[in-house]
Amino acid sequence: MDKKLRILFVEDSEDDANLILREVKRGGFEVDFRRVQTSDDMNSALTDQTWDLILCDYSMPKFSAQHALEILKQSRQDIPFIIVSGTIEEQTAVEALKAGAHDFLLKDKLARLVPAIERELRETAMRRERLQHERELEVIAIANQAMRVAKTLDEMLGSLLDQALEIIGTDSGSIWLYDTHNHLVNLMLQRGREASLITSVKPGEDIPGQVVKSGEAVISREFRSDPRVTDYNRERVAKDIGGACVPLQSNALVVGVLCVNLYLPREITPAQMRLLMALAEIGGNAIQRMRLHEQTVKQLERLDALRAIDLVISNTFDLQVTLNILINQIIKQLQVDAVDVLLIKPGTGRLEFVAGHGFYSHDIENVEVRIGDGYAGQAVLERQTVRVLALGAESAKYVRRQVLSSEDFVSYFAVPLIAKGEVKGVMEIFHRSPLNPDPEWLAFLETLGGQTAIAIENAVLFQNLQRTNFELMMAYDATIEGWSHALDLRDRETEGHTLRVTETTIKLASAMSVDERNLLSMRRGALLHDIGKMGVPDNILLKPARLTAEEWKIMRTHPQLAYDWLTPIGYLKDALEIPYCHHERWDGSGYPRGLKGDLIPLSARIFTVADVWDALTSNRPYRRAWPTTKVVDYIRENSGVRFDPQVVETFLKHVPELSVAV
Repeated sequence: MDKKLRILFVEDSEDDANLILREVKRGGFEVDFRRVQTSDDMNSALTDQTWDLILCDYSMPKFSAQHALEILKQSRQDIPFIIVSGTIEEQTAVEALKAGAHDFLLKDKLARLVPAIERELRETAMRRERLQHERELEVIAIANQAMRVAKTLDEMLGSLLDQALEIIGTDSGSIWLYDTHNHLVNLMLQRGREASLITSVKPGEDIPGQVVKSGEAVISREFRSDPRVTDYNRERVAKDIGGACVPLQSNALVVGVLCVNLYLPREITPAQMRLLMALAEIGGNAIQRMRLHEQTVKQLERLDALRAIDLVISNTFDLQVTLNILINQIIKQLQVDAVDVLLIKPGTGRLEFVAGHGFYSHDIENVEVRIGDGYAGQAVLERQTVRVLALGAESAKYVRRQVLSSEDFVSYFAVPLIAKGEVKGVMEIFHRSPLNPDPEWLAFLETLGGQTAIAIENAVLFQNLQRTNFELMMAYDATIEGWSHALDLRDRETEGHTLRVTETTIKLASAMSVDERNLLSMRRGALLHDIGKMGVPDNILLKPARLTAEEWKIMRTHPQLAYDWLTPIGYLKDALEIPYCHHERWDGSGYPRGLKGDLIPLSARIFTVADVWDALTSNRPYRRAWPTTKVVDYIRENSGVRFDPQVVETFLKHVPELSVAV
C-alpha cells in the first residue's frame, strides 16, 4: 500500500488535529493535509485537490459531520469518511454510518485509528477497482454496440473517436489508418484542436508512425517538446497540447492509431489509459472486420458489374451503346472522374475518340493521337498499361495538355484494348485528385479493359457480319430479279408482268397488314412465281395456238418444278408458297394439289388476285386489255370461287392504288 496520504481534516480544534496527525504518522504514513471547519472551506478543498481520506469531528460550533457528509455526496467523490469525536452516543454513530460515514472512533482511543484507515483505504481501492472494471465493461459494451450498428468504415471511425473522447473527457483527437499497400499512415479523422498538421507519415515517422511500427502506445505530456514529433509539426502545434496515441490492432496486426489530446496541466490517468487500450482493441478488430466486409461487398459489386457488362456484350451489338454502358460502370466501380475510349482508325495510324463521360467540355472528342505519341499512343505501342500519378504539364508525354487544361486532372491511366492478340485502341482513366490504387483496383482495371476490348471486337464482327449478310442478300435478290427478267425475255408476251404483279402483290399484302418480314418473302416468291416454266419446252410455252390436253398437262407441271428446284435453297424456303400455290383456287379446283380455302397459303391467295388483275389489265398479242371496271367485276364475281373473299374485299377497297407502271 502507498504510504503517502492526503488527509482532509474537518476539525475546529488545531490541537486535536495535530494529535490525530501524530497518530497517523506513527502508523508509517507520509501525510499531506489540510484543515477546514466550515462548509465553504470544505467545498473549496474538494474542488482544489484530490483527497485519500476525510477525518471529521462529529460536532463543531459552525459545522457538523452530517453536513460534511452531505457536501461529500454532492461532490460525487468516493473518499473514505471516518468520524473522530470526543464523545458520541452509539445510536448517533449508527445513524452517521447509515448516512455514509465509513467508521467512527473516539479521540481518547486513537489506537484503532491506523488500522481503521488502512482498512478503509483497502476497501476504497477495491471499490474503485470494481467500479472501474464496471465502467470498462460498460464502455466496451457501448463501443461494441456502436461498432456493430455502423454501416460504413467512416461511420465506425466517427463512433470510435467519439467514445475515446468521452472516456478521456476531451474534445480533441484523431484516427489514423495504416495503408499497407503504400506503406503510409494516413490521417482519416480529426476533431477539435489540431495536434497534427500533417496528413500522412511513414511507419516510424512522428508519433502515429512510431505507434504503427512498434505496436505500442505512446504518451506525451506535450507534443511540441516531444523529440518524437517531426520538426514540421513541432513548429506549428500549440505549446499546451499533449495526449496519447494507442495502436488499433487486430490479431497482432496494427491497422491504425487512435490519438486523444489533452490541454496542460491535465494528464491521462492509468485508469483512462486502460479504457483507451480496451477501446482501441475493440476498434482495431471492428475496423478490420469492416474493411473485410467492404472489400467483400466491393468484390461482389465488381462481379455484378462484370456480369452486367457480359450481358451487354452478349445482347447489344451497337458499339456506341455498349461503350457508354461500359464507361458508366467503370466510373462507378473504380470511383474515378472521367473515362474515354480511343480506337485505332484503320489505315491512319491514329487513335480517335469514340466514347467518353465525365469531361467538363467536348474538346477531347475532336483530337486524334498518333500511335506512339503521348501516354495513350505509348500504351498502344508498348501494349502495357501506362500509369501517371502526377499529370503535370512539364511531362513531354502529356501531348494533350492544352485540350485538357481546363479539366484539372491529376492522375491518369491508359489501358491498351487487346482482343485476340490485336490492339483495338486504348481506354483512358482520368481523376482530379491523387490516385494511388491498390493491386485489386489495378487488376479490376485490367479486367475492365479486357471486357471493353471484347465488346469492341464483338461489335466490329457483328457489323462486318451484317455488312456481309446485306451484300449477300443484295446478291441473292439481284439473282432472283435476273431469273425473273430471263423469264420475261423468254416470253415476250408477258414482258414486264413479273415486276408489275410483284409490286401489286406487295401493295395488296400491306393493305392486309402483312408484317415486314413476310413481305420480303412474298416479294421474292412473286418474282419467282413462274420460275417453273423454265422446265416447259419452248414449243409448248411459246405455242401461239391453243394447247392440247397433253400439252396442258405439261404446262401445269411448272408449280411442281418450281417447288422441286427451290426447295434445296434454304434462303428461299419462305418464298416457296407463291411459286408452288399461285394456281390453286379457293373452291379447290386449282392445281397442282387442289388445295381449298384457308389451306392455300395467304401469300398465294393474295398473289392470285394481283396476278389476274395484272394479266387482264395488260395488252397481249391475242387480245386487248380489259377495261378496269370489267376486271373489277370479274374479280368480284369470282370471289369465293377462284379468289379468297377476304382478299377480294381488301382489293376492291384499294383498286385505285394497285395500278403499277413499269
